[in-house]
Amino acid sequence: MLNNVTSIATSLRQHLPFHTTIDQDIAPYYHNHVAAITGAGSGMGRELAIHLAKMGCHVALSDINAAQLAQTKELLVGYAIKATMTVLDVSDNKAVEAWADSVMADHGKVNFIFNNAGVALYSTVEGSSISELEWVMDINFWGVVYGTKAFLPLIKNSVKQSESTNGSKKNRSRQFNEHGHIINISSLFGLTAQPSQSAYNASKFAVRGFTESLRQELDIQRCGVSATCIHPGGIKTNIANSARGNDSINDIGMRTGPKAIQSFNKFLKFDAGHAALIILQAAATNQPRCLIGNDAKIIDAVQRVFPATYSQILNDVHTLSRKLKPRRHKKPSTPK
Repeated sequence: MLNNVTSIATSLRQHLPFHTTIDQDIAPYYHNHVAAITGAGSGMGRELAIHLAKMGCHVALSDINAAQLAQTKELLVGYAIKATMTVLDVSDNKAVEAWADSVMADHGKVNFIFNNAGVALYSTVEGSSISELEWVMDINFWGVVYGTKAFLPLIKNSVKQSESTNGSKKNRSRQFNEHGHIINISSLFGLTAQPSQSAYNASKFAVRGFTESLRQELDIQRCGVSATCIHPGGIKTNIANSARGNDSINDIGMRTGPKAIQSFNKFLKFDAGHAALIILQAAATNQPRCLIGNDAKIIDAVQRVFPATYSQILNDVHTLSRKLKPRRHKKPSTPK
């Protein structure tokens, strides 16, 4: 019982909002640095770009949607930073590598990569095609891998160039005047599994394992670069509207088509701008893991305490909440 209590307390303590962060609190960490962002055309990617620009951080923006990407860049006009943009498919390794090289050519250095681009698929395991599974994994997981692999050596080198040494040769500690960080976006669904989300779960669990291993390696190397895995809950973005799916989820009593998208959007309540600021704070304070939203924090706590049965518990809570929810009665029609 004590272990269960400790587990849930640890989960919640790390992410309780003891104070409200503002840009100025963490601006010194990002000022005059260079950040690369995937999925910068909308949602959290766009909000990350705006917050970073306010803090004086130069940005290299990328997105597969050229029009939305241009809109993001336009929003940064007036800030004392350099902003570049590249139309990019993160599932194309060569294209990601070329983008990383262009960021170095345009900015002279790079300190942060925010691997933010992602897509969603609703389908049962049986009903999903191999091509659908590959589409999700290519973007959500391999896109993160490609971004990390392309930018990591560049970030390490940029930070190394700022190194200053103190003390004697025998007792010399490494100190860096610039920061380096890799921020990979997983999900609440990288912590818990959900029916109809097998592909998305697989991709986000993979991002989590990949990033946590990377962080351990960077800690051992003491190279001035670290990594943070982000687990957002329901954030107000366009991911629901761009999601793919099929009718196989009818077999498990779930809706498809516009009703499915409408239901998905109801889950997305947390403001993307606030989420972006939490992400930036997590990286600036070198948190290994960052949960965003009360839904993510509560569900994470439940799965820590009940790792084998959390799905049934969450399902029971959901069923109970629906029963307790007051029904809306239609107003009687007024006779004409």
